[in-house]
Amino acid sequence: MKTIFLAIATAFGTGFMRPASGTWGTLVGIPLVLLLDQLNAFWYLMITAGLFFIGVHASNVAEKHWGESDSSKIVIDEVVGYLVTMLLVPVTFWNLFWAFFIFRFFDIVKIWPARQIDRGGYGGLGVMADDVAAGAYANMLMQLMVVFGWLGCGWN
Repeated sequence: MKTIFLAIATAFGTGFMRPASGTWGTLVGIPLVLLLDQLNAFWYLMITAGLFFIGVHASNVAEKHWGESDSSKIVIDEVVGYLVTMLLVPVTFWNLFWAFFIFRFFDIVKIWPARQIDRGGYGGLGVMADDVAAGAYANMLMQLMVVFGWLGCGWN
């Protein structure tokens, strides 16, 4: 079981890619969004929530295994953060593109409360929650971009 949780925590090894393992981990979210887009919003949300809770446990296992808090090898948080970014956003090439960069921006900058969560030492919950917060901020910006049709992100 430990091997399975380590695989999940690293998004099946993506967390070992360098440089910028979080960026590589975010890329794993793109095909997942494309798959989840085939479902209705309820199931998209339920699967994302399920991945969040699995990610919390996988992150706890990984932190204990590697003996380090929020290891850069753990990227399941970026995957789930990107899924949150794209929640209820129309899936188009440009939306996927801009969501990637907007999420990475918010994940790196860590606007309140993400920074406090990240520094709080909450184990796997903190690892996952700060990226969900970044994803929520990114989602709000994506929703505005869709509504106002900025940067080719509209419904068409």
